[in-house]
Amino acid sequence: MSVSFTPQGPPETVLDAEPADAIDALVIALSSPETDRRAAVAAVVARWPRFLDAWARVGELARDEVEAYAAFRVGYHRGLDRLRQNGWRGSGYVRWTHPENQGFLRALYGLAVTADRIGEQDEAERCALFLRQLDPDFSSPPT
Repeated sequence: MSVSFTPQGPPETVLDAEPADAIDALVIALSSPETDRRAAVAAVVARWPRFLDAWARVGELARDEVEAYAAFRVGYHRGLDRLRQNGWRGSGYVRWTHPENQGFLRALYGLAVTADRIGEQDEAERCALFLRQLDPDFSSPPT
């Protein structure tokens, strides 16, 4: 059986856009006073539970490493589901340069970092490798 390669390289997947009202709500929540920010972002997740960047931001604002790990993992798994719904078949690029992909990549990055912090080294390494495979130019999300 022959394998053919396209001159463009591996396929690239771009997730579908989040609803505009969800994005607006997240922007407002992230600009809340620091004491209210986590709860405001959690309220966005509760209203739009498929919103990947909101899950990642809950992870970033978590009260402890266990809460962060859980939020990042939810964002990661929901992201895998969304990638598959958008044609991704387990290989190919998912690049940060597309704003639609940033929530998933932020969640995957957070999962890698948090797994390392809690001593789950194999998970941290697997996530870091997966990030490099999805977007070789990715370093870390801006804060």
